[in-house]
Amino acid sequence: MPVGEQLTLAGLPGPRTARRPRSAVAVEIAERLPVARVCIDLPPAHLDRPFEYLVPAALDDVAQPGTRVKVRFGRQDVDGYLLERVETAEHDGELVPLRKVVSGEAVLTPSVLRLSRAVADRYAGTLADVLRLAIPPRHARVEAEGGPAAAAAAEGSPATAAAAEGGPAVRPSEVRGPTPSGTGWADHRGGGAFLSHLSAGHAPRAVWSALPGGPGSSWADAIAQAVVATSISGRGSLVVVPDARDGDLVAAALESAGVPAWTPGAEGGYARLAADDGPASRYRSFLAVLRGHARVVIGTRAAAFAPVQTLGLVVCWDELDDLHSEPRSPYPHVREVLAIRAEQAGCAALIGGHARSTEAQAMVAAGWAQPLQADRPVVRARTPRVRALTSIELARDGAAGAARLPSEAWRVAREALRTGPVLVQVPRAGYLPVVACERCRTVARCGACHGPLAIGSAAGVPQCTWCGALATTWRCGECGSGALRSVRVGSDRTAEELGRAFPGVPVRVSGAGSPTGVLARVDGRPALVVATPGAEPEADGGYAAALLLDAAVSTARVSLRTGEEAVHRWLTAASLVRPSGAGGVVLLVGDAAPAPTQALVRWDPVGFVERELTERAELALPPAVRVGAVTGTRDAVAVFLARLALPPGADVLGPVVVEDAQAVTAAARQAPGTLDQPVRAIVRAPLAAGGALAAALAASSAVRSARREGGTVRIQLDPREML
Repeated sequence: MPVGEQLTLAGLPGPRTARRPRSAVAVEIAERLPVARVCIDLPPAHLDRPFEYLVPAALDDVAQPGTRVKVRFGRQDVDGYLLERVETAEHDGELVPLRKVVSGEAVLTPSVLRLSRAVADRYAGTLADVLRLAIPPRHARVEAEGGPAAAAAAEGSPATAAAAEGGPAVRPSEVRGPTPSGTGWADHRGGGAFLSHLSAGHAPRAVWSALPGGPGSSWADAIAQAVVATSISGRGSLVVVPDARDGDLVAAALESAGVPAWTPGAEGGYARLAADDGPASRYRSFLAVLRGHARVVIGTRAAAFAPVQTLGLVVCWDELDDLHSEPRSPYPHVREVLAIRAEQAGCAALIGGHARSTEAQAMVAAGWAQPLQADRPVVRARTPRVRALTSIELARDGAAGAARLPSEAWRVAREALRTGPVLVQVPRAGYLPVVACERCRTVARCGACHGPLAIGSAAGVPQCTWCGALATTWRCGECGSGALRSVRVGSDRTAEELGRAFPGVPVRVSGAGSPTGVLARVDGRPALVVATPGAEPEADGGYAAALLLDAAVSTARVSLRTGEEAVHRWLTAASLVRPSGAGGVVLLVGDAAPAPTQALVRWDPVGFVERELTERAELALPPAVRVGAVTGTRDAVAVFLARLALPPGADVLGPVVVEDAQAVTAAARQAPGTLDQPVRAIVRAPLAAGGALAAALAASSAVRSARREGGTVRIQLDPREML
């Protein structure tokens, strides 16, 4: 066993006495604080603790807390972060020295370290996993553009000095936009008071139900006004949005309010932090924030960890968007990360969107945040007229009512096209995303992995959506027929049908899989814009109408979140339509579930989510309880659960077999019905025991890692999908 490797697992008795460290090799060590505690960048759960190394005298000046280092671990050199330096070691044995300091830039600040540790603990993950999300990969050339001289200069720069003294994050001379009583907040009950508290240096927390609005009163303008108000009190702001399109809207609103984009060599303004920006640009912006040159940040998911100096406000826009859920371990959600950060930093928090999640409503119900919403007369004036075509209305339409575009929808679209573009939202992308046997209606599945088949174009061949295999000789396993029919119609097929129904009208498709990709904006000329949820472009002057097709599909999915996700998708699309006073109309087509339908028609996302939260509390479902999903191979999950030390009041549901594409492993797809088929167990605990539940899952994961147990196990706290 290599000298210097510490194998004590977390939770076992530690060393008896701290003492001056002994070196395992002949090297001169630093006289002061010679022991470095390092977080090593390795994934095994049982390594989630600091390891101690000696600081060579040659590295004394650069080996500072927060720097990247290389250390010897076992038989390999691994990366890590230097967490702290201390005088004496806790490890009862000889230590080895740090191999090198990769960079003298202290990229891990104390506040981000504290946040990352809290996020790891909340989600039963490891600190190393969270730091991979929080800190972008190093870009040596970008770092060298500034180097130590720039870092030293930053310490005496006006921006850094302002940060240290609580000065403004944006120079007052830069702010020429709305005052804290700006029009973006005037229509919201408590909106003016919220901005006044921000400008006074206070830390209000709010859950915001945004209304549609034009230039000067849009959601992005409201966020910009909140950032400016926070800047007046000498503090920085952090705005996290789902994607780059929303980031562009916030950036434009900030510039209209007098906050410029940060540029290399400049002081002040906002910086962008998004993975789409590329490694060099992202790291350059990260360093600008770290060094205090920019204290306003706009970014996507990982920007929630940005090292903003003198942080005064965190904003999560469109918190129901699934892009806020991190797909990598430990799977944190931006809303929860920013809530933790607001608590730790003592700063303001704004969680907003056109719809509202049950988690955000739970924050209001618990008194953690106050609601910001408009009165009913204001809602009616700012929103379009919404209608839902019920089954009774469709039945009156005869055969035309059974079509995907009933005659009433066709009439609404035709009239709206006289004055502007019409948005058509469809739940699924592609051509025919789900097909079935024409004779017996059994869903068509792949012969290799049993995944569902889809057809990608009018002349396309059926293809598996899981493994990609072509099903050129498909035959139904139930009746033997080789003919297929559509079960779900995607955006491409919808655009094809609309082109025939409205000859001469331009038809544009917006979506990740479309040839033109996701459109950011369309002009105000008449056109049909077909988009999938989340890909709806804004229109100059707003859409004249919106058709929300296949509404029944949006509420037919078996999931705990089906209703709130449907309301979110529909309100997001409807918010792009002109208000009723300007002739804006939204038509919901399809026999959807009553509660989400009424929430859309009345534009009442708050009432819907209040009822939803009450029902979940009665049924002991999240967010009224904390849950963890344990997914993996059957034997591995059984062993994992058997040693789980559950807190009082906790219980285990399952395990049961799962068949969703995300959970099914390649091995399980090749052998359906065998013991290799993945299973999922839900571990549930009262909210008060949520921390103990996460600790128990982390402890079982550490034992599994240390023993190198076979199979696969995936742990996720507070999963978006439980069913």
